[in-house]
Amino acid sequence: MLSKKQQRLRRARQTRIRIATQGVARLTVNRTNLHIYASVISGDGSKVLASASTNEAEVRASLGGSGKGGNAAAAELIGKRIAEKARAAGVEKVAFDRAGFAYHGRVKALADAARSAGLQF
Repeated sequence: MLSKKQQRLRRARQTRIRIATQGVARLTVNRTNLHIYASVISGDGSKVLASASTNEAEVRASLGGSGKGGNAAAAELIGKRIAEKARAAGVEKVAFDRAGFAYHGRVKALADAARSAGLQF
């Protein structure tokens, strides 16, 4: 029987195979209990074009001294930030790779914020 993490990684693998056939840049998300991370990876998967996380000093300062990076508000901030950075790197269109996480809560908040900031997926 597969563990919870193995099940998530299995789902992630299936998604990445499907995205690879599209040949577009992918916006990948990773979440932990304390932080959320997002990066835009080139279509061939060889290069990280932009990245943002609640671990960055600037973001932690804007979230307040408590450093609450594990909530939907923080995910929304990262969504806006990754969209700005991706557009600065010349990426308009991405495929959303939720890395096997449910499209719910923080992952959904990040995706919605990135969309509203002008990233298309």
